[in-house]
Amino acid sequence: MGLTLLATTHRVAPGLLTWRAWDALRSADAVRLRAGHPLLPALLDAGVVSDPVDAPDPAGLVADARQADALWVAAPEGDEDLMREIGALVVDDPLDVEVLHGSYDLPGARLLDLVSVMDTLRRECPWDRKQTHVSLVPYLLEEAYEVLDTIESGDFGALREELGDVLMQVAFHSVVAAERDDETAFTIDDVAGAIVDKLVRRHPHVFGDVTVSGADEVNANWEQIKAAERAEKSGAEASALDGVPMGQPALSLAAQLQRRAARLDAPAGLADDLAGGLADAPDDLGGRLFALVREATGRGADPEAELRAVSRVFRDRVRAWERREQRG
Repeated sequence: MGLTLLATTHRVAPGLLTWRAWDALRSADAVRLRAGHPLLPALLDAGVVSDPVDAPDPAGLVADARQADALWVAAPEGDEDLMREIGALVVDDPLDVEVLHGSYDLPGARLLDLVSVMDTLRRECPWDRKQTHVSLVPYLLEEAYEVLDTIESGDFGALREELGDVLMQVAFHSVVAAERDDETAFTIDDVAGAIVDKLVRRHPHVFGDVTVSGADEVNANWEQIKAAERAEKSGAEASALDGVPMGQPALSLAAQLQRRAARLDAPAGLADDLAGGLADAPDDLGGRLFALVREATGRGADPEAELRAVSRVFRDRVRAWERREQRG
């Protein structure tokens, strides 16, 4: 005799329980659960329950467990209040109480909660409901830069939250896209499926029979696969510069264009007199900046990161000067 509290996760399909859980369900003299519990259809089919209840009765469960083996199927979110009430009831008259976990979350299971929450917000929050891909762009950029700032400052304790903000943007764009009824519609599963396919395709040394000698060969294979993908997508018009986002910060843009051109062994002279290609160029300031980017990349440095680093130094000096002025 005793009471078993069966805990399950709502992130696993109803009915997918461990062998121990099904054994406990079938061997219990009395199985109780709420009406509307996601496991109810599976347990009805299995013939282990017949009378769901509207709400748990702690005293009744304890009384049943003193007479026979009783089992309560906890709500998906847990039944902490019920467990506390049962604990208080058996303090003076002990009873064998076991918590049995019938299913467990798989890695990544909380992503299902994110999808559910975003669906709810899109339906029920006036602000979330009116957003579009275009209106969300500033937030995506802002969150990405906050991740960058967190990493560069070494605040890895805050990185989890910042990455969550970026992940929320992916989920938000996906729920917006899922509402369309044309060929441009997609779901977050489509997003995940596409990146999985791409990663598998671009890692034949992991998921195929290709052998590599090291990271350099992995990178070379990656570029060859990308080139083949571009050719398949764009045909004769395919370029190594396809996919370079022109809206990114100018230093990063210049560096990325130069890296792509270098992989092609493009002539260095293509970077000469760049201002001459502009209609209203007052001088060669842009060309000189472009040359500085080339110098930085030639040294293996990231010009965007270098400029941010000295900008932080300048920021600190200005703040220090402000404090001195306020004290003076």
